[in-house]
Amino acid sequence: MKVGLVTKEWEPHIYGGAGVHIKYLTKSLTKLIETQVHCFGEPRTDAIGYELSDSEKKLNPALQALITDLAMAENLKSVDLVHSHTWYANMAGHFSKLLNGTPHVISAHSLEPDRPWKAEQIGGGYAISSWAEKTAYEGADAIIAVSQGMRRDVLKAYPALDPNKVHAILNGIDTEKYRPSPNSQLLSKYGISGRYAIFVGRITRQKGLAHLLRAWQEVNPEFGLVLAAGSPDEPGIGKEVSDAINKLKAERNNVWWFEKMLPQDEVISLLSSADLFICPSIYEPLGIVNLEAMACETAVLASDVGGIPEVVEAGVTGELIHYDGQADSFEVKFTERINALMSEPDKLTQYGKAGRVRAISNFSWDSIAKETVALYERVLNKS
Repeated sequence: MKVGLVTKEWEPHIYGGAGVHIKYLTKSLTKLIETQVHCFGEPRTDAIGYELSDSEKKLNPALQALITDLAMAENLKSVDLVHSHTWYANMAGHFSKLLNGTPHVISAHSLEPDRPWKAEQIGGGYAISSWAEKTAYEGADAIIAVSQGMRRDVLKAYPALDPNKVHAILNGIDTEKYRPSPNSQLLSKYGISGRYAIFVGRITRQKGLAHLLRAWQEVNPEFGLVLAAGSPDEPGIGKEVSDAINKLKAERNNVWWFEKMLPQDEVISLLSSADLFICPSIYEPLGIVNLEAMACETAVLASDVGGIPEVVEAGVTGELIHYDGQADSFEVKFTERINALMSEPDKLTQYGKAGRVRAISNFSWDSIAKETVALYERVLNKS
């Protein structure tokens, strides 16, 4: 069996959970089947890249994606099945199915109908991305949701889908790579001192960073905050977050902001040295970053949206805060629980140790790859 994996993100340009997912899934799949990666951007030694011309790079991002997808479809003739990731690449699988008759499997990492704020990011391109996703999903042979919560969201967003075609296969974590790795020299390098909580993620509406920053205004000033947060997906949220961080930094000397992506080993060390990892997302199909924190033996305080409750076991590996769309109460609850948890280091240690145990026992990439290959085989047997 030869499977074509199509993705926008591939190393060295991985900036989100979907990119992390396909990186590690592909590594484990390659132990079982033949794989061929097709990605956006320049050619790589381990993937077929599709670079746009200078004139194409000036187009709306949604049009850029479709142009790339068309080129990918032409080059997917030699594979037995196409597995696409995110709306950017979904149409490559759909076009390949129409052009080559190749079965198409989609991994649902997020859903366009659940992210209306993207209209700020790509304007009218949001209507195109929404059309592309709907078309690809309704034409796919199977859809993999990264959590049971995501599976429910898929069926709600696209009621025309046959529920038997939508399967939940959870994300995984490389617990050999993500393991407790505190590094005092790294902390000294960046001037980080004292106990701190940490946020790691892109600056987008869905990650809820603006909520955390407002909540932090009332957090005990003895507790520090590390923010590994960059790549704003539109200017509005970028300015809102930047202004809020700068306000905090003007009032406190224990807020550290890393705007540019840090090396993975440094992120792992910062996670490992943190007392608490905070995930204030208002939309999160699974939240792989929570798994990364847990694997580093760090307690998690997260919202209860999407698939997060399937990762963070409340009262065992961390705590969850309910999000019902009311920003004020959401932020107040975060302030209260941050202050309480940071005042209970023994509880945080207990949560952290339980988190690593859960990550190792429940989220192995090799077992997830086996589930995925079994689904490929069922799809191919039906086609």
